[in-house]
Amino acid sequence: QVQLVESGGGLVQAGRSLRLSCAASGSFVSINAMGWYRQGSGNKRELVARITSGGSTTYADSVKGRFTISRDNAKNTVYLQMNSLKPEDTAVYYCNAVITLRSYWGQGTQVIVSS
Repeated sequence: QVQLVESGGGLVQAGRSLRLSCAASGSFVSINAMGWYRQGSGNKRELVARITSGGSTTYADSVKGRFTISRDNAKNTVYLQMNSLKPEDTAVYYCNAVITLRSYWGQGTQVIVSS
């Protein structure tokens, strides 16, 4: 059983910053990739950022230069630092972890960016 618990969402004004955290717990030896996805109202869930166990990162074009993903392997935690937030970043943000080829999801945390 694997659990992902997200925190850090909330309401923020455009131009400000937020930091999301996601801690994984349960029965596993190691986590392959961890990432953040988001789903805005009426939209499909999309990749925001992803980081492998070796530290390689991938970002959606829309967040490059503004968001930074990082992870603490010792704590099984992934972070998403979001700077220069825009109203179009408003969405539910979901944490994802890939463990032995299985994909796990957190419950989601709401981010609302007001203009």
